Amino acid sequence: MSATRLVAIDDAPAITALLIENREFMAPWEPCRDDAFFTVEAQRKLIAATLERKAQGLILPHVILDETRVVGRINLNNIVRGAFQSASLGYWVSAKENGRGLATAAVSSMKRVAFGQLDLHRLEAGTLLHNTASQRVLQRNGFERFGLAPRYVKIAGQWQDHILFQVLNENAES
Repeated sequence: MSATRLVAIDDAPAITALLIENREFMAPWEPCRDDAFFTVEAQRKLIAATLERKAQGLILPHVILDETRVVGRINLNNIVRGAFQSASLGYWVSAKENGRGLATAAVSSMKRVAFGQLDLHRLEAGTLLHNTASQRVLQRNGFERFGLAPRYVKIAGQWQDHILFQVLNENAES
């Protein structure tokens, strides 16, 4: 069964192993990464930085679990308060765990946290045009397509178009 929890510095070895194992699989979906990114030390530093941003209320960084084993990452990024009350969702699951519903369950879990504990009004996510698997995960969780962002993010060394999805908190105060 899939679950999520707050990422911890102690997750760096498991995350590094997953990143190394999935380097080729994730290359078409991620920014270009240098070799230093794929080290435990780099991951410890990145986790520490994200936990600092969490303390500032800007991000909610989680790992995706299958039972107790880390199988991916999921984050609420760019949390904005005030009149916007919104965040951006990003996630990935190890190639060998794809197709088991773990991403769908993790997105559902983070949506509950975003709309419950954080009381956000809106979540947004973007996918590459050809990332139909991720689009299905979002749609299963009530996200609706609302636009196309040309040359939105530099992925695999090129500025690439993204389909934008959102889901609104129907229980949020007016």
